[in-house]
Amino acid sequence: MHQTLKSIAACALLASVSTGFIPNVHAQELRNVVQLSASASVQVPQDWLVLTLSVTRDGRQAQEVQQQLQQVLEPALRSAKAMAQGEDLQVSSGDLGVYPRHDGKTGKVVRWQGRAELQLQGRDFARITQAAARIDGMTLSNMGFVLSPKGKARVQEQAQTEAVAAFRERAQQLTQAFGFQSYSLREVRVQTQGGYAPRMHMAQASLRMDAAKAEADPMPVEAGTTEVVVEVSGSVQLQ
Repeated sequence: MHQTLKSIAACALLASVSTGFIPNVHAQELRNVVQLSASASVQVPQDWLVLTLSVTRDGRQAQEVQQQLQQVLEPALRSAKAMAQGEDLQVSSGDLGVYPRHDGKTGKVVRWQGRAELQLQGRDFARITQAAARIDGMTLSNMGFVLSPKGKARVQEQAQTEAVAAFRERAQQLTQAFGFQSYSLREVRVQTQGGYAPRMHMAQASLRMDAAKAEADPMPVEAGTTEVVVEVSGSVQLQ
């Protein structure tokens, strides 16, 4: 019995010593640690146009409103798809919905209102606006410029390379300034911002062209520039 108690006491003492030693190890690891960050930005022209056409209808029956929307949307899709071409012009249907309108006093449904959208996007601005101008019965609801997926990936890679180089240069400068020989990377975070421009909401500008024209003229549009920023932050341990 006495021998058993001695063994338990010895194990408890060993556990106490080990537990008390761990914070010292962590404290040693946290010495000479520096937090720092660096960033790089690249400004490039926007190369992708996103244009949305819409149509609204109103009626007493939901099914009636939905049919009216489809009567406009279906030929619009056919017309736009006839001009679709890879990344130059991509065509897709957007939101489509029919919603009840209630009487303010009784709360009963008195009418139904619906809206359908058609989205045109791509690299060829002239082709996109020309396709939009050929569509009857729909109006331009919003338009905006962004970077294409490939363009954004390419710019992000460039900005990231420059940000990483700036981070390493800054870490080396701090190492020398504090009188150390080298450093080791403890943790690092990479964040990307930008690449998109705000949408321009249009005041329901009509795109219907003169019926005497055989071909609709493209609308004059001009893209701006956008900035992609990559920030690299983290900590290094000076050695």
